[in-house]
Amino acid sequence: MSILIKGAEVISMAAGQGAAPFAADILIEGDRIAAIGTLDQGRAATVINGAGRLVMPGLINGHLHTPEALYKGRYDNMPLEIWMLYAYPILGAQTLSPRMVYLRTALCAMEALKSGTTCVTDDVYESPSQTPDQLEAVFQAYEDVGLRATISGHIVDRPFLDTIPFARELVPAALQAEADAFGARPTGAAVARPFARHTLATLHGKAGRLNFMPAPSAPQRCTPALMQAAMELAEAHDVPFHTHILETRVQAVTGPEFYGETLIAYMQRLGLLRPRTTIAHSIWITDADMGLMGEAGVSIVHNVISNQKLGAGVAPVKRMLRAGINVALGSDGICSSDSTRMFDVVKAAGLIHKVQTPDDDLWLTAEEVLHCATVGGARSACLGSETGSVEVGKKADLLLLDLSSIAFTPRNDLAKHLVYSENGASVSHVIVNGEVMAEGGCCLRVNEAELLAELRAEMPAFLAAHERTEALNRRFEPAFQQIHRRCNKRDVGVMRLGQEPAWPINT
Repeated sequence: MSILIKGAEVISMAAGQGAAPFAADILIEGDRIAAIGTLDQGRAATVINGAGRLVMPGLINGHLHTPEALYKGRYDNMPLEIWMLYAYPILGAQTLSPRMVYLRTALCAMEALKSGTTCVTDDVYESPSQTPDQLEAVFQAYEDVGLRATISGHIVDRPFLDTIPFARELVPAALQAEADAFGARPTGAAVARPFARHTLATLHGKAGRLNFMPAPSAPQRCTPALMQAAMELAEAHDVPFHTHILETRVQAVTGPEFYGETLIAYMQRLGLLRPRTTIAHSIWITDADMGLMGEAGVSIVHNVISNQKLGAGVAPVKRMLRAGINVALGSDGICSSDSTRMFDVVKAAGLIHKVQTPDDDLWLTAEEVLHCATVGGARSACLGSETGSVEVGKKADLLLLDLSSIAFTPRNDLAKHLVYSENGASVSHVIVNGEVMAEGGCCLRVNEAELLAELRAEMPAFLAAHERTEALNRRFEPAFQQIHRRCNKRDVGVMRLGQEPAWPINT
């Protein structure tokens, strides 16, 4: 199959071109971009009139948790460690059917695709444990909807209460016993390795656009043996080693309390800071941490909306870029940001740093934000040679946007329009892997209305059970509030919030 986009304006984000627009035709043959320039219309089976349209790389969501989709719009005003009691419950989590997992994933994938995302990294955590048929359902949903995706088997092998500082001191003994007896079942390296190898053998590379990655949850939640096993698999199959580090001030306290050093220094000591290492968040990092990360060439994912909703803080992105750290953008989970719309994330990333410091040299430019949303995201997924920019030989993962829309009228600088004016409503076509997957705001490969109706019909029973789960886990909240307050009184050497916390430091 071949597609010719005729007479469009193009923002390629390729090295040396960046966000500077130029006029060109684009020929797609199979799943790749075959030519860019002034091209003969007769060379393609399908011609898309690009007049008045902008072609750009599809947006890349570098960090997503689709399991949270069933809690969209449910929680607010909860710090991460409190919120996790409900979104990732210690007790009473439901085991979902593969069909429910499919519907949940499709819900996120359809919204992402229609609003301009072509590639996602979905860190899938199932509680109490992930089964092969659940993971197959995730892959099937992405295949059906039409996204490119890197999908994890999110793994932990430490009891939850042993991953939070002061939990063994402050959580009542009876609740500790319940958590230890009935909480999520840890998955050690001996179990995780065969599961990952089976998935890599059966699902990795599916449909030419779906990959698997090992994703140890976080260094405080996983033993060194599990993380080392995950890195070995990631290296062998050229996929990301995806994890979470230093999202909150509580986690900034965790490293010194557990290991006598920051969590980044701990990762470096274990040899786990490498070019394929992708770290979600990286907010409460020190200058020394940034040096280690830049030297290793790691990636971070800036989840700016989620980090605001959970009160986690703001990552020092400009300083990380200058340290040599690759930066991607992500929505994070669909309960901590409540949407997969990456144009929302792009705008928030362009704005938030301007109120963190009066030093405008540390504010992000529109082009830097777009680079993070495309090229940076591709690199974080170990797909930098395949997608993220409009270049001959790369996968045809493209957006066409209507330049006559309100977002681009009156027209000034296209990069700034994309960052500050566009919300996804101008997207007319979404092409993934050389195929038009969405057009005119509609997904072309699935019946969106039927899938949404089916999910809505399942939700009353799900929520009734989840309310019982919430009641079980609410009993932990007083102790976790104490943990949150104690850690947020601790001076950790950096400040990543807009102002000092309400409680005095070191009292």
